[in-house]
Amino acid sequence: MIFFLALLVLTVLAWLAGRLGVVSLRQGRACMRLALALALMFFGADHLLVPERYLPMIESWLPHPELVVGLTGLCEIAGGLGLLIPRLRRAAGAALGVYFIAVFPANVHNALQGLNVQGLPASDWYYWVRLGFQPLAVWWALFCSGLIDWPRHHRPGSATGTAAHS
Repeated sequence: MIFFLALLVLTVLAWLAGRLGVVSLRQGRACMRLALALALMFFGADHLLVPERYLPMIESWLPHPELVVGLTGLCEIAGGLGLLIPRLRRAAGAALGVYFIAVFPANVHNALQGLNVQGLPASDWYYWVRLGFQPLAVWWALFCSGLIDWPRHHRPGSATGTAAHS
C-alpha cells in the first residue's frame, strides 16, 4: 500500500505542477503515468539498493531469491522508463500489467505468512488489504499507458480514441 500511497501523492503533485504551469501535464492520464513511472523507478531502485528488505517476501521454493529481488527491481525500473518513452509506452503498460499479475502470488504469500518486513507495517491486515490493490495496479498500468480507456466513456462516432489520450 505504500506503493499506492506514493502513486497517489505523486499524481497529485504532478497534477498541481501542471495546474501551476510548471510543467505541461494537463491530462489526468499523463499525471498518472508520470506518478507510476516515478514510483516504479523509486521502488525498483530500492529493490537493488536494499534487497534484504524484499528477501522475506520471496517464497522459499524459488531458487536464488537475491536474483529474483534484483530482477523484479530491474523490471520495475524498465517499466517506469518505458512509460516515459512514447513509442514504448503501450508495450511498457502491457508488460507492467503482466508483471503486477505475476507478483500477486508473492503478495498472497506475504498475507498468509504474516511477515514482518522492514519498512512496512507490522500488522497482518496490511498484507491482506494490499491484495485488494493489486487489480488497481494492473488497471493503472493499462490505463495510463493508453491500452484501455475504462472508465472513460466516449460517445459513438466520437473522433477521440486511445491514441488521443496518450
